[in-house]
Amino acid sequence: MKALVCKEFGDPDILVMEDVPEPEVKKGMVKIEVHSVGLNFPDTLMIAGKYQFKPPFPFSPGMESSGIVTEVGEGVTKVAVGDRVMANHGVGGFAEYVLAPENGTYKIPDNMPYDQAAGFPVTYGTTYHALVDRGDLKPGEVLLVHGAAGGVGLNAVELGKALGATVIGTVGSDDKMDIVKQYGAEHVINYSTESIRDRVKELTDGKGADVIYDPVGGDAFDQSMRCINWNGRLLVIGFASGRIAELKTNLALLKGCSVVGVFWGEFARRYPEQNRANFQAMLDMVESGKIKPHVSMHFPLEKGADAMKALLSRKTTGKVIITVKD
Repeated sequence: MKALVCKEFGDPDILVMEDVPEPEVKKGMVKIEVHSVGLNFPDTLMIAGKYQFKPPFPFSPGMESSGIVTEVGEGVTKVAVGDRVMANHGVGGFAEYVLAPENGTYKIPDNMPYDQAAGFPVTYGTTYHALVDRGDLKPGEVLLVHGAAGGVGLNAVELGKALGATVIGTVGSDDKMDIVKQYGAEHVINYSTESIRDRVKELTDGKGADVIYDPVGGDAFDQSMRCINWNGRLLVIGFASGRIAELKTNLALLKGCSVVGVFWGEFARRYPEQNRANFQAMLDMVESGKIKPHVSMHFPLEKGADAMKALLSRKTTGKVIITVKD
């Protein structure tokens, strides 16, 4: 099969197209003919050797994909050959076939295109777990979403709205404001021209946000601790800014708030049935039209390096998708 392969750590240009053996299905695993692959920021970290998981060389990046089941391993019962599925497999998606664990593979609705499905598992899985399981977001509460035009951020805006919250999004440029409003934000803050803290306080009559979804870290985290409501929950999703912030614990005391870590991958491993129930709830929303994943760019497999560069430029909105099979 054809695959885009990483043989050494570096920037996206080190990836090469090669013919490699198809993976052999194993017990508890599902073999998928890949149609589309969702690109994630950790994919860029993985090929640079900066991710916590370092697969042995050579490997193909690609944490999530969609396609058709061609073979199932011993003991697999939740999907069958011929099913249209999406899957979270951690690595290996930039190829014509991939193996995924049964617990990370989900049948998709008939009205869900492959490109939307490919970009769904990692970002939506993270976001639903964050807002519902970790953030206990309630209808009528104020949800502040940082990096609101990005992959996970746009999901948080959309799911927050669907769960009944009043959503405030933050973006770094005016040209990203429209898509965030389109996906459900009532207010959008351009943090390059406005103070997040001051604007959130203004929009909430001085109370602050009840739940804050932070995949950015750094300055966004610092300002979040200054505009969180009493009994608020600050959800730590990631550190796209490149700076891991330090918590001033006096603020946590004075605000009566919680800083909550969100590690969806480990949650899914420890509680597979609860995770599958989360996905079923979200896929029901997809089928009914309540949520619709946003894809901003498509690249063919051989242009996977260009896709990564587009993601790293921070000029994308929603998901960047690699098309393997039309």
